[in-house]
Amino acid sequence: VLIAIGRDACTRNIGLQTIGVKINEKNGKIPVNDEEQTNVPYVYAIGDILDGKLELTPVAIQAGRLLAQRLYGGSSRKCDYINVPTTVFTPLEYGSCGYPEERAIDEYGKQNLEVYHTLFWPLEWTVPGRDNNTCYAKIICNKQDNNRVIGLHVLGPNAGEVTQGFAAAIKCGLTKELLDETIGIHPTCAEVFTTMNITKSSGQDITQKGC
Repeated sequence: VLIAIGRDACTRNIGLQTIGVKINEKNGKIPVNDEEQTNVPYVYAIGDILDGKLELTPVAIQAGRLLAQRLYGGSSRKCDYINVPTTVFTPLEYGSCGYPEERAIDEYGKQNLEVYHTLFWPLEWTVPGRDNNTCYAKIICNKQDNNRVIGLHVLGPNAGEVTQGFAAAIKCGLTKELLDETIGIHPTCAEVFTTMNITKSSGQDITQKGC
């Protein structure tokens, strides 16, 4: 049983109303622009307190570092809140980076996307005879931008380690062609991203017969 209890934003009693900083009355979180600036120009907010942003410590650290560089170091770099690698550390891990399929459709339009996916079977599962089609991998590509990978998802062993590596490639503009040209390490779970050839739109069977 997985229970997600959530968190409350403690912003209602710290004097924000005195200086006119707006909060989302439903959850207490603070809306900001793409530079973490609130509706009051000289007040900034970072981290879990942001309305509509990810509640992840590494994201808060990165956003704070970049904000300091913009304010005091002459930088113009902003925090990327889309291509954030993250993992759910359940017994079978789930990792993702970039857009989920539903949000990608809303952002780019279904007709402009190609989704590749497959089930796969980790080698270490062959000896105990575990289910052949429990693990899953998917990439979402923007057809209007050279099939650039805008979303990557994996459900399987060590998904966190796999996702962290591919996250750097996505930040560098990873495309489906580059994945196809990458030589996989056999037999690893990450190798599956170099061999994907079935699109979701094709409706073809993605079940696997071996490792």
